[in-house]
Amino acid sequence: MEDNGLIHAFILDGLGGGRPLSWDEVERWTAADGRLWVHLAYDEPKAAAWIEQKCDLDPVVSQSLLSEETRPRSLAVGKGLLMTLRGINHNPGEDHEDMVSVRIWAEEMRIISTRKRRLLTVAEIADNLTAGRGPATSGEFIEVLTELLTTNIESAIDGIEEQAALLEEQVVQFKDKGVLRTQISAIRRKAILLRRYLAPQREALTRLQSETIFWIGDRDRKHLHETTNSLIRIIEDLDSIHERALVAQEELISLLSEQLNSRMYTLSLVTTIFLPLSFLTGLLGINVGGIPGADYPWAFSIVVIVVLVIVLGQLLYFRKQHWI
Repeated sequence: MEDNGLIHAFILDGLGGGRPLSWDEVERWTAADGRLWVHLAYDEPKAAAWIEQKCDLDPVVSQSLLSEETRPRSLAVGKGLLMTLRGINHNPGEDHEDMVSVRIWAEEMRIISTRKRRLLTVAEIADNLTAGRGPATSGEFIEVLTELLTTNIESAIDGIEEQAALLEEQVVQFKDKGVLRTQISAIRRKAILLRRYLAPQREALTRLQSETIFWIGDRDRKHLHETTNSLIRIIEDLDSIHERALVAQEELISLLSEQLNSRMYTLSLVTTIFLPLSFLTGLLGINVGGIPGADYPWAFSIVVIVVLVIVLGQLLYFRKQHWI
């Protein structure tokens, strides 16, 4: 459902289910009707006008819900909680590391979330509410949202880890060197971008646990603590992926350098062997009188034998010096 910015709207029944609402019902909602969750596309004029004019929100909150640029954070404002979080981008044709942000304002009886691009996690919560398996309270909504975001991030990181392991094997096999360089750079870029977003998100979840918000219960805080620990482990995994990619890149550079040195060494040996031969043949080939053996029938054979002796002598010398 998306009508002038309305993507999802539910009245939570307190048992895991929810009743969908239309725009008119959202605008007529009062706390007596039950706990409301409304999810909006903030770039739609009607959604923006409703947030600014009809929600009775602190200007800081309304500006944050409509802000284009965001950074993961959590902040208690009065009796409510303002959060900005990021999730993995599953939109077609876009990269996972180009994470999608969701802005949340949560009170005991009302939850408002906004986004610009589609976020799979929010759609999962809406589907769970329709199936009767969703959050029952505002505190549980925050807990479920952060847990699903982290779970989806973890799945994406697992995929990147598999790519990193495959690249390490390919580096050892030393195949498709040009492709390997590109893939290693892509892995490092993903790890860097994801960590850039997830480090402040870890700080936001850590701060959330210390906020004194009465409608977030002990059970919710325990789950938030576990989610934070999972996010910390994910960031550590990203650091590990980055280091592994760096080691793989250094190994690839080392192998390429070794290959180049081997080729240069071979060329140097060939040059060393043929340099005196070129001097000898060049000396005998000058077009002046007095070249010895010019009229002798066996002169060419003797020159060939001398050349072969020189080559053999060089090879024996190189062998003795362990150069070949």
